[in-house]
Amino acid sequence: MFLSKKIAEITDRLNERYGEKEWERWRSPLGELIRTILSQNTTDTNSLRNYADLKDNYSTWEELLAADVEEIAEVIKSGGLANSKAKKIKRSLTAIKKREGSLSLEFLKDLEPGKADDYLQSLYGVGPKTAACVLLFSFNFPIMPVDTHVHRVSNRLGLVTTKTPSQTQQALTPIVPAEDIYSFHLNLIEHGRKICKATNPQCEQCFLNDLCDYYSEQRTD
Repeated sequence: MFLSKKIAEITDRLNERYGEKEWERWRSPLGELIRTILSQNTTDTNSLRNYADLKDNYSTWEELLAADVEEIAEVIKSGGLANSKAKKIKRSLTAIKKREGSLSLEFLKDLEPGKADDYLQSLYGVGPKTAACVLLFSFNFPIMPVDTHVHRVSNRLGLVTTKTPSQTQQALTPIVPAEDIYSFHLNLIEHGRKICKATNPQCEQCFLNDLCDYYSEQRTD
């Protein structure tokens, strides 16, 4: 099966099982940046709680910028790696304010996706996944964020052959149709959590196993 047809079939089946997701802005791009930094190496539950903690403690992002790194770290300590995340947030906000004169990333919508991605990745502690999350969730730019689930599932299915999530993002973004990236991303994460787990994947119950290289190899072995 041609790769494009395989991706289309996988997309259709994921949408049928988990529902086709229509894009909607989750939060402002600056809020998305902070939320995604908080999500690094922790659960969604922890990062969302930490994001709410910041919003409760600082009424504006300007107030957050004015806070010391140690103070920010204390607010978000429950999510883990608090000192590192607080430093990333503080330095990113400082750089944005210095470059743009205000704390806003709304101007990114007027840039080409590649240039917007370059801008975000020039900020301290912002890598490919964090930048992609901001651009997809805040502007619906067709860039595929790749977490551990997307990386694992796309490799098992044989859509890519990569060693790191950043490599997977580079390989997956151009082969998934732009209009499908948002739903594909969210549904692949759900599939990774529910069926294609890191350990003990439920291959026999998987509705994609006839399209899966990993399943085919396991049966051969």
